[in-house]
Amino acid sequence: MRNEELIPRVGVVTEIRQETPDVKTFRVVGTDGKKLFEHIPGQCAMLSVPGVGEAMISITSSPTVEEYMEFSIKKVGVLTSWLHSMEPGQEILVRGPYGNGFPVDTTFKGRDLLFIAGGIGLAPLHSVINYVRAKRENYGHIDVVYGSRSKEDLVDLAEMQNEWMNEKDMNVYLTIDREEEGWDGHVGFVPNYVQELNFPTTETAIICGPPVMIHFTLQGLQKLGFTNSQVFTTMEMRMKCGIGKCGRCNIGDKYVCKDGPVFSFDELGELPDEY
Repeated sequence: MRNEELIPRVGVVTEIRQETPDVKTFRVVGTDGKKLFEHIPGQCAMLSVPGVGEAMISITSSPTVEEYMEFSIKKVGVLTSWLHSMEPGQEILVRGPYGNGFPVDTTFKGRDLLFIAGGIGLAPLHSVINYVRAKRENYGHIDVVYGSRSKEDLVDLAEMQNEWMNEKDMNVYLTIDREEEGWDGHVGFVPNYVQELNFPTTETAIICGPPVMIHFTLQGLQKLGFTNSQVFTTMEMRMKCGIGKCGRCNIGDKYVCKDGPVFSFDELGELPDEY
């Protein structure tokens, strides 16, 4: 742990985008107008407001973005409610980065990739997907399966429709839980849709979403012939202090904040069932 990762930096919120009724994306720079720090796709930062609280949040912008960092945040509690009431120009404290990111420059390099997300679970994968897009020559085909409760709950929908869906060698499959007026796309839960699409087992899969979605998606991938060693997930929601001191993220002999939050399901299979 380097000392600079422990020291909060003052971040200025320069832009706020309303993604869904309860998710906003915050663009943040330092007081000097520059990016706060560098990170690896999948790493997190501690966002705090003195007198209000702090929370570990995924960095959703790609490391290839040199001007700023972004965080897509769901309104779920005291701190996130305060953040959702912010206006551009206000300041927050940010420290990090924390955790180990996805192995984008090792295990993933040269591979076909399958990203599977549900709800706000797209946020941790957003950084990885855009990193891979920015370094397209290093990766094979990209598939993205993303679902949420309704069309209005799909995070980053405009970016997916206007950019991702128009990119060569990249397919995006969207689904919502129930039929609704104005939606002519797929209807159904993500785990079932993954099995319907019948992806080849040559791909490396990355999953993020609600625990029940991850559980049934993994089962579906196993039925298709995927091995646990080629399926990855992130457990950043278990992270608290980020530096292995509070013990809140301890599972067996692992600390999610120091040994993760990114794990293959092979690695998770060695841990106690409590996770």
